[in-house]
Amino acid sequence: MSTDTGLELGPRSLDASIGEFTKENTPYYTAAFTKIQDATSFAFTWNMAAAALGPIWAAFRGVWGFFWTFLVLELFAFVQIGRGLWGELGADQIARFEKLSENIAKREAQAKELLAAGDAAGAAAKQKIADNLSRVAQSAQEQAQAAGAEATSIFLTGVALLVAVKLLEGLYANIAYEKQYLTWRAKPASVSSGTSRAGLWFGGLMLVAIWPLTLFRFTVSDPDGKLASLTNGFLGDKIPLTEFPIGREYLAKFAKSGDAGFDWLALHFSDVFDGITAGIRSVLDGLEIVLIDTPWPVVMIVIVVMAFRLAGPRVAIFTAASLLYLAFMGLWEMSMITVALIGAGAFLCIIIGIPLGIWFGKSRRAYAIAEPVLDFMQTMPAFVYLIPIIAFFGTGKPPGVLATLIFAMPPVIRLTALGMKGVPESTKEAAVAFGCSKWQLLRNVELPLALPSIMTGVNQTILMSLSMVVIASLIGAEGLGALILEALQYAAKGQGLLGGLAILLCAMVIDRIAQGMYRRKVEGQ
Repeated sequence: MSTDTGLELGPRSLDASIGEFTKENTPYYTAAFTKIQDATSFAFTWNMAAAALGPIWAAFRGVWGFFWTFLVLELFAFVQIGRGLWGELGADQIARFEKLSENIAKREAQAKELLAAGDAAGAAAKQKIADNLSRVAQSAQEQAQAAGAEATSIFLTGVALLVAVKLLEGLYANIAYEKQYLTWRAKPASVSSGTSRAGLWFGGLMLVAIWPLTLFRFTVSDPDGKLASLTNGFLGDKIPLTEFPIGREYLAKFAKSGDAGFDWLALHFSDVFDGITAGIRSVLDGLEIVLIDTPWPVVMIVIVVMAFRLAGPRVAIFTAASLLYLAFMGLWEMSMITVALIGAGAFLCIIIGIPLGIWFGKSRRAYAIAEPVLDFMQTMPAFVYLIPIIAFFGTGKPPGVLATLIFAMPPVIRLTALGMKGVPESTKEAAVAFGCSKWQLLRNVELPLALPSIMTGVNQTILMSLSMVVIASLIGAEGLGALILEALQYAAKGQGLLGGLAILLCAMVIDRIAQGMYRRKVEGQ
């Protein structure tokens, strides 16, 4: 039996393999790696070079995870030490005290002049101001002294942290290096072996680039002013440390271009946007007629019976209890509006998302193109979606459904594509061998096998549609979201909690019916 390196397993081959990997100081690393591999728990090994040099040792050996981790930890320790030694703690308060002292002397001089001129009332007023400023100056002086007294404790904390980091480096270095050795032995081409002069130079360059500026920034009270005086204004003024040298002028420029683009689209494609809005409004109006205008006992009975028939008695009991809660709290009409919003949004997400997921699951090229779009849809903050939606579709319920559509569709697309990719190739090949057409393969083989993943995507889409109900209320979508928004505005904690529970129950009823229908179908097969 042999590994990818062509070396036979056994003590001798292990020694030879470690020697080929480490290149230098082989006996030490052979003994350390053998001890680590033979141990059943933590193996105590000490690497003096790693403890002394830290990130430099890691860069020389190519252990880059170790390098970046301890680069940051050592830097934090040195920052604390630098703050304790020459950090000018309390410098801001000292400067404030000096400025106040000058102002106090000025007010007292004015009071003396007014008193000499016979204006006792004016002199008393100036003296009162000086007394008030004296109390503020005394407070600033006390704060500066307290900050200065903390210097010793900060310094000792930094020293203790540095010692702890060095101990951790020495104890962990061989473990990290042995893990890298195992990776190299399995895949020699993916991991470099031996020592690297180029890595040493790169690590040293990173230290020089990161540590001095960071230490200077956190240990000097006015780093930009000090740099400007040392470099004749090149650093500090032209390239400041405390803020980025470029202001917000580019933001304003591109924002104007974005406004012009939105206005142009809204003007030239208004008919398209109006048509989409009208279509969604017709769906919502139909759902609201069924759910609100129909007598509530009829709606409740139909929903409970549907839950019983599709998902079983447990879901029917939960559905009945949820509907009774909504009715008892006087939230029936608002809840039905919310159900219409969630139902319309989730329905459109599923109708559009599942076919797209099937396509992306079958076409790698299409999925590669769509993946960054899906990432954008999921990671962009939900409030940002409201800006273009208001610009193109106005306010009200249909724009709320569109915001839900953008935010809640990616999960069902991704999980449908994942389910389609998870269908075994051997199963598809067998089905094709028995004469299945593409449609039969999709309908009878791929979709049934991908259905668990698809239903998980449906579940996530319903729950994400729920989360958009409150956000959509900001642009005029009614329902329970408006109740939560009102509770936020007036800090009505009880109202917000009860309204949030009502939204949760609406979403859970929809999800339990859908998931229960799928489970009963699977159990019946």
